[in-house]
Amino acid sequence: MSDNKTVATDQDPKAFIHSVDHPTRRGDALVLLDLFAEVTGYHATMWGPSIIGYGRYHYRYATGREGDFLATGFSPRKANLSIYIMPGYQDYSEILARLGKHKTGASCLYVNKLADIDLDVLRELIRAGLKDLDKIWTVQPQ
Repeated sequence: MSDNKTVATDQDPKAFIHSVDHPTRRGDALVLLDLFAEVTGYHATMWGPSIIGYGRYHYRYATGREGDFLATGFSPRKANLSIYIMPGYQDYSEILARLGKHKTGASCLYVNKLADIDLDVLRELIRAGLKDLDKIWTVQPQ
């Protein structure tokens, strides 16, 4: 049983992207839809109402909390693109220094628009994040 409130749904990721009002955010999300599929080899799945995920992993903490969550993905939010690619416990400063204009959270990357970043470096970051995540929790296709 999962303790995670954000779960995979049957919603169509492409339909969700087409419902995004902001034209730049919508266009960038379409690019990311293909980019993540290319890099991961996984199909896109909606997680909750607004996150597009690729792959999944099952976690179980010492506290007993456990669940399933997307291995990597993104969300075209109103304020920016939220990109979920870093497991949160690794130092990606060398890659991030080459990425371009961005902000980071614990395990999230925030980008205003894809034109601000180097997509090849983003691909490298996605691969690194998945590799590091897979060392702790086994990443599986959706």
